[in-house]
Amino acid sequence: MNPESTSTTIVPVEKAYEMIMVTQDAIVLDVRTPAEFESKHIPGSHNIPLDQLPASTNEIAKLASNASLLLICQSGTRARKAAEVLQTVPVSSLALLDGGIVAWEKAGKPCQLGVQKWSMERQVRGVAGTLVLLGALGGLFAWKPLTWIAVLIGGGLAYSAASNTCGMALLLSKLPYNQGAVCDVRQTLKNMADAAQ
Repeated sequence: MNPESTSTTIVPVEKAYEMIMVTQDAIVLDVRTPAEFESKHIPGSHNIPLDQLPASTNEIAKLASNASLLLICQSGTRARKAAEVLQTVPVSSLALLDGGIVAWEKAGKPCQLGVQKWSMERQVRGVAGTLVLLGALGGLFAWKPLTWIAVLIGGGLAYSAASNTCGMALLLSKLPYNQGAVCDVRQTLKNMADAAQ
């Protein structure tokens, strides 16, 4: 198959549910952080974080040569980036869960729960919002230059939206809070191969 011919299909929750639970004809790859995956994931899904995906594209392509590869993240953004990474290798069928695990859970579909942690998007919103609030209030009531904190965070968020990247998420992912769970990519690929048989 020619890599250029690999197209990405966005599938709604009901179609994804059918692919995963009914026909079982999809390899489900969750590209969130290991901590997010450990907290909550779709039964039968496999975790390879987005930042570790490029090193495994050839192995994933082999596994997905005869099956659909369904990409999942929290809301869809990271799954789209994962699809871009996987566009460079031939896979039989590449699909994204529309709305991510948020939409899946909202539709009442089954989730496997573990240690509960905030998602990366929620952590970014919490930290950014707190810094903007502290900078604005600090500038108003304590020391005027503190307003620059709010300005810098606002500029960073605007850049993040324009470039579809998030430096704050990258920094937060390095915190001990997000390091509890780890992803053994080799073992995940083996599990994916076993599930594909």
